[in-house]
Amino acid sequence: MVIGFIVIVVLFVTRFSDAFGPEPPDLPETIALPDGAAPLAFTQGGDWFAVVTTEDEVLIFDRATGELRQTIAIESQ
Repeated sequence: MVIGFIVIVVLFVTRFSDAFGPEPPDLPETIALPDGAAPLAFTQGGDWFAVVTTEDEVLIFDRATGELRQTIAIESQ
């Protein structure tokens, strides 16, 4: 009975550990925004991360170097 109980506990642990998904990517320790830019939102991909600013711009940074790759202006309609 004891061995059966241990097997059940091990099955629960292995099954439910997969339910929580993979580990998220690491967040950058610091982000150097251009002067006057105030962050509003943050998102990230495999080798980049992006900051949406209150000035309606999306700033895309390289994850490895932290350098600004691209700036995209969001136009209002």
